[in-house]
Amino acid sequence: MRMKVVPALVLLSGSLVIPAGTTHGQSCVECHTQVTPGIVSDWQISKHSENGVDCSGCHGEGHQSERDVEKVLLPTPETCAQCHEQQAAQFKAGKHAFAWAAMKAMPTAHAQPVALMEGMKGCGGCHKIGLKSETEQKELAKSGAGFGRASCDACHTRHTFSLREARQPQACQTCHMGFDHPQWEMYSASKHGVRALLKQNGILPETAAGPTCQTCHMQEGNHAVGTGWGFLAVRLPMPEDKEWAADRATILQGLGVLDPAGKPTGRLEVVKAAQVARLTEEEWQSERDKMVNACKQCHSVNFASAELAKGDSMIREADRLMAEGIRIVAGLYKDRILPKPKAYAYAFPDLLTFHDAPTVIEQKLFVMFLEHRMRAFQGTFHMNPDYALWYGWSEMRRDLTEIESLAVEMRASKSAKGKR
Repeated sequence: MRMKVVPALVLLSGSLVIPAGTTHGQSCVECHTQVTPGIVSDWQISKHSENGVDCSGCHGEGHQSERDVEKVLLPTPETCAQCHEQQAAQFKAGKHAFAWAAMKAMPTAHAQPVALMEGMKGCGGCHKIGLKSETEQKELAKSGAGFGRASCDACHTRHTFSLREARQPQACQTCHMGFDHPQWEMYSASKHGVRALLKQNGILPETAAGPTCQTCHMQEGNHAVGTGWGFLAVRLPMPEDKEWAADRATILQGLGVLDPAGKPTGRLEVVKAAQVARLTEEEWQSERDKMVNACKQCHSVNFASAELAKGDSMIREADRLMAEGIRIVAGLYKDRILPKPKAYAYAFPDLLTFHDAPTVIEQKLFVMFLEHRMRAFQGTFHMNPDYALWYGWSEMRRDLTEIESLAVEMRASKSAKGKR
């Protein structure tokens, strides 16, 4: 990228003067060495700096002094695609690209504090990696939340944009941790994670096997990140196992994807658009084949297939408990023990209302689904037995016991009131 020469500017009240004959990139460095030295030092050690890509390559040349900061262009994925076309195209085909849409699709997203969503101090802080429409980009910029829209810089952090940094498992840690998807906690305490850390520390040699997140989920550097079961661990077609099929149908009803008669609802289109579930056998099998390919670099195909099948089995077992909890609450709606919220389209608890669920028993159901069910199957797939059992399966059993007890108490209370 050529570094263009710009004419001199007039010095006004301490504004930077760009002398004639200097490059725009040079003038940026001179000023920002004093104003934001951390940005300059990061850029100076970057591949961009080595290859002559200066500030204007990403930020344009409109900003010339402290008086026109509003003219700075903030990068988007299209900015990065000018040079990294293949990686940008791969990214747009993967799950990360749909992160913003998935967040906005949640039924109660609009009811959360703006600071948490568009302000990116909550869900938006990680989901900002997703693609946004031009209108959304402009709205974010107007609200003061226009920073961090480039998506790529979620992993290749500014302004080093380091490939080596993005290849480390810690690059995934800041988002893939916590309440509903503690992949970092599971992975880092697994043998995979421990061996990767020992390699980083130099205790194991660089040639030792120590799989990172990228080893399994970004094979050969492919940025189209995806998983077989998707975030919600529900998929189509239904299984041949009739009991599991019934349980999964109940969960899909709790997610609002199927109506009480088992027919698709409008929310199914939202699930499709956000790619949070695999909706064909081919989609699922494609991701499963990719995972077996990663595993067989260190294990036999038989071993790898058997381990992944255990994850499938754990989903079936977790679905058994989850469906029972959903049916108990749905039964309370049906018998008018528990008032169905007006916002709910059907006589099923809406699992996607999250912490906005209106009663204690519905809150317990939400935690059972989004925290403990996630840990049960994700812990299994991430090779962490402790998470799968004590933070997942065991907690689900305890949740169901509490839900059953609360339901009995609510029915008894309703009966007692009816006899008065």
